[in-house]
Amino acid sequence: MNTDTRGRGWSRFGALLGGVISVAANVAHSYIPPAGAPADWQPMPGAVVGSIVWPVILFVAIEILVRVAWPLGRQWAVLRFGGMIPVALVAGVVSYRHLSSLLTYYGEDRLVSALGPLAIDGLMIMATGALLVIGHRTSTPVQDASPTPEPVPDARRRPQDVPAPSPTSLPVPDERSPHVPAVPQTPPAVPAVLVAEDRPEPAVPAVVVRAVAPAITNVPVLDRRPVTDWPAPPLPADLLDRARAAATEHEQTNGRPITRDELRAVLRVSNDTTGQIMRTLGLTAPRTSIAGVNGTPLPEVAR
Repeated sequence: MNTDTRGRGWSRFGALLGGVISVAANVAHSYIPPAGAPADWQPMPGAVVGSIVWPVILFVAIEILVRVAWPLGRQWAVLRFGGMIPVALVAGVVSYRHLSSLLTYYGEDRLVSALGPLAIDGLMIMATGALLVIGHRTSTPVQDASPTPEPVPDARRRPQDVPAPSPTSLPVPDERSPHVPAVPQTPPAVPAVLVAEDRPEPAVPAVVVRAVAPAITNVPVLDRRPVTDWPAPPLPADLLDRARAAATEHEQTNGRPITRDELRAVLRVSNDTTGQIMRTLGLTAPRTSIAGVNGTPLPEVAR
């Protein structure tokens, strides 16, 4: 049960309670004896029925005034407020005076007699207005704040848009058997192929040999350098700075120049790149002295 459902129930209960109390109070007012009435006085039936009319007229007038969806326009506004308000006002005033007279007859003071009827008829009016508000809230569709995007037309060709292929005459296959040439019984004779050894070599005159030989032997040989001799690309400046710093730190720490393997391990580069770095920075790898060969000390080391 949501808030609107609970509010609708209380509003209906308030309208019903206000109407019942107003009708009961108007009926009770019809039983008030007039001044100088005999002891066996009874109200006339028409007076009792007539006392019920005023709260009913007030309730119906309010319902018509607030529940009907009146169209816009000046003439409709005049009909709505100019016609219904006087009816509701007259019925309300009569019902108010009946309730006020009843409270005075019961011995209430002037303030209670003046304000009490307003609570009864006002409860009925407010409950009817609450029902109108709840009905308007539940019937109004919720508008989406985000605009609905326009549908994008599909540019793809649909099957019904593709034209059907025009009927064309297909070629009729030839059912006749194709002509197969007859295979000869004996293969044709193959002509003899001259073997290279059997071909006679043409004789070159000695004059031509003497004229061509110097030209062939005096052809200059191009300088073919190996691929490794081509200049290598320049090394990055930051790599050279790192190598220089590593070499300096190693020499200060160990008291000897850094070797090629040690520099390669520090820089994490290839062996060729390490050699190029050492050549660029002018680093010389220290020579390792050999004390002996196969366990035999060298003469220099022995001395």
